[in-house]
Amino acid sequence: MLTVLPRVAKLKRAALDLLFPQWCIGCGKEGSYICGSCRRSLKTIIPPVCPRCGRPLPETSSAAECSNCAGRLTSIASINAPFLFTGVIRDAVHEFKYRNLRALGPELAQLLFEYFRVNPVPGDVLVPLPLHPKRFKERGYNQSAVLGRELGKLSGLPVIGDCLIRTKFINSQARSAGVNERHNNVIDAFACRDGRLNGRQVILIDDVSTSGATLDSCAGTLKAAGAAAVRGLVVALEL
Repeated sequence: MLTVLPRVAKLKRAALDLLFPQWCIGCGKEGSYICGSCRRSLKTIIPPVCPRCGRPLPETSSAAECSNCAGRLTSIASINAPFLFTGVIRDAVHEFKYRNLRALGPELAQLLFEYFRVNPVPGDVLVPLPLHPKRFKERGYNQSAVLGRELGKLSGLPVIGDCLIRTKFINSQARSAGVNERHNNVIDAFACRDGRLNGRQVILIDDVSTSGATLDSCAGTLKAAGAAAVRGLVVALEL
C-alpha cells in the first residue's frame, strides 16, 4: 500500500495538469506558474541591506541601518527576503493571495527555500503569520500557512501554525499611509495560545513585508510569551 499511494498521487497530479495546465503568470507560457525566463527576470535584493528590515541600502551609504529603522526599537531581529515586490513576483503573490490560486504555494515556497539555503536564517521552527478569523472566512485559507507548510516540507523544519493567533481585525496594511500608522494598527493585534514557542528560535513566514510593522508586532508577542528570538522570512519586500 505504501508503494501504491505515491503512484496514485502522481497519476492524479498528471490528470489535473492535463485538465488544468499551468500557465506562466508573467508571459503566459505553458508549463509552470513562473517559467524559467520569468524567474531570471525577478528583481532580487542585492546587498548591502538594512540588517533589521532587509531593505537595500545605497552602495555608497555608510549608515548601518536604513532611515526607517535608525533609532526605532524593534522586537524582530531581522527581516529577510529574496525579492522586491514588483513585476512578476508581485503578480504571483496577488494571484496566490487574493485570487485563490493556492497551487502557487509550492512554487513560491521553492523560491523561498532556494534563498534560504544560500542565506540561512537562524531558527528551529517556522511560524506562519495568522489571519483574523473574519479574514480567513473571507479568503478561505491563510496564504502564509500554505507557504509555511510547503517550506517546512522542503527545509525539514517543524511548522507550528496554531499557537500565534490574531485577535484584532484591521483593514489591509496596504491601505495604511505611513510607517507610524502601520505600527499603531497592529498594537496588541496578536496573542499566543500556549507556551510551545517558549525558548524557541522562531522564523516568521509571510508573503510580503512593507513596513515590517506586522512582523514586528508578532515578534513582540512571541518574545513576551518566551520565544528566544524571532526573525522574519518573506517572499518579497515592498519599498
